[in-house]
Amino acid sequence: MSGNVHRAILDGMETVHTYHLGRLVIAVGDITHFDGDAIVNAANSTLLGGGGVDGAIHRAAGPGLLAECQALRATSLRDGLPTGKAVGTGAGSLSVKGIIHTVGPVWSGGSSDTTRAESALLASAYRESLSVASEHGWHRVAFPAISTGVYGYPKQAAAIIAFDTITAWLMSNALPLAVWLVFFSPGDAEIFTAAVASSRSPDRL
Repeated sequence: MSGNVHRAILDGMETVHTYHLGRLVIAVGDITHFDGDAIVNAANSTLLGGGGVDGAIHRAAGPGLLAECQALRATSLRDGLPTGKAVGTGAGSLSVKGIIHTVGPVWSGGSSDTTRAESALLASAYRESLSVASEHGWHRVAFPAISTGVYGYPKQAAAIIAFDTITAWLMSNALPLAVWLVFFSPGDAEIFTAAVASSRSPDRL
């Protein structure tokens, strides 16, 4: 993937690190400015907007996105979007082709059984989102750090789950061609890269 493509898609963002020959890009910026094919929304199960990234995406996309989400709730998702699942919609006023909504787990921690269940749901949120992107033929997709905001998932643990899940998908599937993880702050991006580096030997990065 050329540097020109990276610069075009990441206009206004800072690339912090790349993995897998540029197929996984770590960046800092506003995910609503991403100019690839799709962005992932860390949604709640209602799909009707909320705080953090969810609220920012709904505000940037405009009322068309809310109307489409309301239509889903009135038809195929009457009970809401389950944790660990994902669904695609149009992008409203955003420049991308679509938005992938996924619901990450709320961290409660504690017992090993609870932690295993939450980690499986977080991995599923990434994997299901990648599957939606592949089904739509979307080549370039940007994720936020799912569940690490108000849902409280520890950032270091979430980083390793995100990296492992995205890596496994990219190694086994042609699409998406490239995935961006877009962090709001340099500090959060540094937590991600440090967690990955501490958990992997250099030849696996």
